[in-house]
Amino acid sequence: MTDPKLIDSGVTQAAAAVPPTVIEPKPGWRLVDLGELWRYRELLAFLTWRDIKVRYKQTVLGAAWAIIQPVMTMVVFTVFFGKLGRLEQFTPGVPYAIFVFAALLPWSFFAQSVSTSGQSLISGANLITKVYFPRLIVPFASVGGLLVDFAISFAVMVAMMIWYQVTPTVNLLMLPVLVFGTILAALGAGTFLSALAVAYRDVRHAIPFLVQIWLFASPVAYPFKVIPDGLKLVYALNPMAGIISGFRSAMLGEPFFWPAIAISFAVSMVLFVVGALYFRRIERRFADIV
Repeated sequence: MTDPKLIDSGVTQAAAAVPPTVIEPKPGWRLVDLGELWRYRELLAFLTWRDIKVRYKQTVLGAAWAIIQPVMTMVVFTVFFGKLGRLEQFTPGVPYAIFVFAALLPWSFFAQSVSTSGQSLISGANLITKVYFPRLIVPFASVGGLLVDFAISFAVMVAMMIWYQVTPTVNLLMLPVLVFGTILAALGAGTFLSALAVAYRDVRHAIPFLVQIWLFASPVAYPFKVIPDGLKLVYALNPMAGIISGFRSAMLGEPFFWPAIAISFAVSMVLFVVGALYFRRIERRFADIV
């Protein structure tokens, strides 16, 4: 029988031969580690599915809320902005209801994504302080979970196009690109605000106000063409301005305003990079301050 003392001695000598590993946060600005995110893709899928289930758990109407919310918003906009505000005069040939819903399709996804992901780190504080994983997964999962709502709203949009006899055109081929731009803008704003909300807790109270202001600064209730020509490109610095305009053109067969779409996509990309860099900048302090 082997002497236990010899075994312990051998283990000690082997451990002494291995150099110690020091784990410490990296200083300065860091890029997103895409390889690490890919290794944790199953966790991302799990958290996304968890958010979907939690959103409709113990609700009376369940997933029907994904239909009720944009439809009721469309009704309110149609009555107050279309009829009373007489904005329907700027949409000749297109019913104001479907005109608004085509804009609410990307806007609702963007607004809910920013609101949910902006507070996701604080809501998931218990998970963040107990185990290591790429923290970017948390706001990413919040945005990913809302893609189900977007798909349901898109089905409602298709039904409205059939009801109003709106025939799809070749413009519809641009839709996947516009969806990608919406996700990019939502991820950029969501990751930036989620990191900011951890560092400054009053930011979480400002997010709903910011989203509300952003709504009226975007061409949801009114068409992009009412913006003066000299301000159109400046207005397109709002990343949702060109994207919403593009959605309307894709769904309703209207001409694309390509300069605005290009500017909004460029701003969305910059917003995503800045949001991810800032997130990674203060990520090492999350467990201490969340």
